[in-house]
Amino acid sequence: MVTFSEDVIALFRQAAERLKLDPKVIGALVMPDREVSVSVRFKKDDGSWAVVPGYRIQHNNARGPYKGGLRFHRQVDHDEAKALAMLMTLKCAVADLPYGGAKGGLAIDPKTLSAGELERLSRAFIRAIFPLIGPQQDIPAPDVNTNPMIMGWLSDEYNKLAGQPTPAAFTGKPIDQGGSQGREEATAFGGVVVLEKFLLEHPELKNKKPAEITVAIQGFGNVGFHVARILAEKGYHIVALSDSKGAIAARGADRLDPIAVDRCRKEHGTVAGCYCQGGVCDLNPKAQISNESLLTWPVDVLIPAALEKQLHASNAQDIKAKVVLEMANGVTTIEADEIFNNRDILVIPDILANAGGVTGSYLEWQQNLKSEQWTTQKVLDQVAEILTNASADVRATQKRYNVSIRQAAYVLAVARINEATN
Repeated sequence: MVTFSEDVIALFRQAAERLKLDPKVIGALVMPDREVSVSVRFKKDDGSWAVVPGYRIQHNNARGPYKGGLRFHRQVDHDEAKALAMLMTLKCAVADLPYGGAKGGLAIDPKTLSAGELERLSRAFIRAIFPLIGPQQDIPAPDVNTNPMIMGWLSDEYNKLAGQPTPAAFTGKPIDQGGSQGREEATAFGGVVVLEKFLLEHPELKNKKPAEITVAIQGFGNVGFHVARILAEKGYHIVALSDSKGAIAARGADRLDPIAVDRCRKEHGTVAGCYCQGGVCDLNPKAQISNESLLTWPVDVLIPAALEKQLHASNAQDIKAKVVLEMANGVTTIEADEIFNNRDILVIPDILANAGGVTGSYLEWQQNLKSEQWTTQKVLDQVAEILTNASADVRATQKRYNVSIRQAAYVLAVARINEATN
């Protein structure tokens, strides 16, 4: 079975070969600069000690300090962190940000811990990797199952170890600890900006109004919820939503209200069955579908916003969407990508589609370095400008090399990384 990192390396190599780079240069570029595994000990509420595996992979810093999230999830492992670190290097280069890529996290389900245990574990993790991170060295950010509260703990622990306030060492922090307005929705907002740029040129969708474009979104965490909310506010027809516990689909001409569904989800613990009309939400079993069915639902735009490898050789032929917007990392396997290319399904790749998150982090970092606090509007305006330029650069590269949008994004990124390395 091909691993996640092998998939990313293969795409990286394809792009580098298209640029006619020397094989020795390619070999050097795909290798991470540093790979760190740690065993993080923390005290549980009952007084016993537990040990959790942790990782931080720093891929490449030719363009600037390493940048990338920390995720707390039971599936976190060395290979995943390695793949995601390389994707971060590529993503920062596509957005033309002065960063390299890193990634890491802890192999644990934080929902199994009390708040006290989670805080002690978070602080212990930072003590383990403290020598490797800093505002001009490696700037961690939130990722799956990490949030402003956790980033606040990490930042506070770093400050204690550094002996001084260092807000630029982390992004995604609470506002009162140097966090940025607009950071929470930056990933989703950026994704919508990119989607609309490509819809303007789509042969079947460019002349449709938002209300005529149907959308299904897999994942209802921070990114999935805000993508759904922003698209609904713009008038797009949201017909299917899901979280890790299940999915729901509108019937006929009905549409889903993401804000009402989110209220229902918080009340009942899952999206499944939360059918809301006119502000009233009922648990309707008839509206429930499986997460697998959502991916193949008959929509114009499919937005995977959960975990990697959701689109693969086994389901790619069944995808009915005309456009796939990858709001999660590593969503599509190489085999599925080839099938989509043959079927003329437009895939907007993760390294462009969800670059709003690292762009928002970059803007938070800038504010911290300058001791400034910007408005939400200023932050989102800059996210829009950066990703509009990135979309245009990818499109120009695609036309120049006559390749898919994913291949164009990789070619653009690898060219920029190689240029900075020389």
